[in-house]
Parts: sequence; structure tokens; C-alpha cells
Amino acid sequence: MTAAIRILVVDDHTLFRRGLTALLQAQPEFSVVGEAGDAGEALRRAAELQPDVILLDNHLPGVNGVDALQGLREAAPQARVLMLTVSEDGQTLATALQRGASGYLLKTVDSDVLAVAIRRAVQGQSTISPEMTDHLVNAYQAMKHTAEPAATPLLEADPVNSLSPRERQILAEIARGASNKEIARTLEIAEATVKIHVQHILRKLNLNSRVQAAVFAAGRSSP
Repeated sequence: MTAAIRILVVDDHTLFRRGLTALLQAQPEFSVVGEAGDAGEALRRAAELQPDVILLDNHLPGVNGVDALQGLREAAPQARVLMLTVSEDGQTLATALQRGASGYLLKTVDSDVLAVAIRRAVQGQSTISPEMTDHLVNAYQAMKHTAEPAATPLLEADPVNSLSPRERQILAEIARGASNKEIARTLEIAEATVKIHVQHILRKLNLNSRVQAAVFAAGRSSP
């Protein structure tokens, strides 16, 4: 029998936190091993419990969730962090992904979608609420337009040149939001082969997740 996915819930609203915990605990595949109401407590609990997944709100007292991301990832290196928040701010979304979040979900998400996102996170995959897709692209474009001139020379050595033709095809499919299964069907190759290519793409581009790869590709194709 597969071990339950161990989850740490971080949210400053006690009723929401308790309700979410009860919802997750009702599913045998999940085990909420701890709760926290602020970033400091979250860091302590993450280090102590070493969860598989951390559900992290952004609006926390003192230190916002996105600002606590790096510390949480250092405290529990194997944990995947899913932002679960009311914030629809594109810059917050982009910052969370840059700092290693494995996904970004709004609190209006259906429980079954949340469950899928948690399972995907453990498998190294990412999920973003569909409502946030346009915000993500807009935020990335704004970041490009406000980049410091000093950073421009770094772009001359294009990392995409290190990708094989097949890897570039797969990167384009990722940018369109295709899953590994969909990519395999489109390119008529095995899904396991797609997974290997995705791993190579992330390593060559120095990225941490499919979401970051999608953002990277979208930024290159935008005007």
C-alpha cells in the first residue's frame, strides 16, 4: 500500500486551515502532519516534520508566503510548495514560481482539483489555476521590459542552443500547456521518453519546474 502524502498546511485563518485539514484528512491518500499560522511557525514545523507538500498562503502576518519560500525549501528540501491563496496578482505569481513554488492555486479551487495538484506536485509536476495564466504572461512580459540593461549581455549566450531539435519541440508543447501524455501523442513517442526529455530541458535551461519552462518559452515567443 502506497504511503500517504504528508502535508503541512500554512494559513493564518484558523477556520480555513482547520476546514482544509479536515477535507484533506478525509482522503486516505493524504495525511496532514502539521499546521502553521505564520511564516516563523511554518519554518519550524517544516524543519521538524519534513512534509512531502506544503500548502502555503501568501497573506501571512509579518512575512508573506512568497518571502518565506526560500526558507521553507531550505528547511524541508524534499518538500514541494503549493501556493494556495486569494491573491490574483501576477507579480506575486511570477515571484512564487521564480522562488521555487511547484504551483499556484486560488482558494476558490475545487477540492478535486486541489487533490490532483497535490499528487502532481509530489510527482514533480506543476499546476496553476487557469484564471492566472494571463496574469503570468503579463507579469513575465513586464519583468522583461523593466530588466536592467546590465543583464542584457547574459542573453547573448542563448541556452536554447543547447537543446536538441526534439527538446525544442517538447518545450514548445510545454508552453502550450500540454501534459506529458498529450505531448507523447502529438509527437508519437512514448510518455516515458517525454519525461526524460523534460528532465534534460529543465537541466539545460537551469529551471526547476515545467511551469518555469512554460514561462521561459512564453517569454521568448512574446513580442
